[in-house]
Amino acid sequence: MYFYEILTKYQRQTGEDNPGLVKETYLVEAINHTNAEARVIEEIKPFIFGDHETERITKRNIFDLFPNEEATNWFKARVELITIDGEQESRKTVTMLVQADTISDALRTLKDKTANLDCDIVGLAKSPILEVFRATNDAKE
Repeated sequence: MYFYEILTKYQRQTGEDNPGLVKETYLVEAINHTNAEARVIEEIKPFIFGDHETERITKRNIFDLFPNEEATNWFKARVELITIDGEQESRKTVTMLVQADTISDALRTLKDKTANLDCDIVGLAKSPILEVFRATNDAKE
């Protein structure tokens, strides 16, 4: 399975009689671009009011996700994993996503979740991702 970031544009009911054009970014766990796009369309289908367009699909290398159902935002973290082999130190930069309400909450969660790793947090920023759709157990088999 891979993660795909999908930017989609569609007409959505934004008020009483107001369909408005929205651009939204989703992260989808899928086996390929086609499955990822189909999954997003299926998820947002109830909200589409008129035209829909997938603007961009980008494969993302996500090392780990830390969801929090009570939080509303996703934050993208750049973390350097440190390994020591003998006297040789190597660093590998990975991307992690943390769901939190604020950047300070995201940093706290990230520190808690990576406490058992030898790593440095080198960057943390709010992500445009609105929602993450993980693969179901059926799709993983």
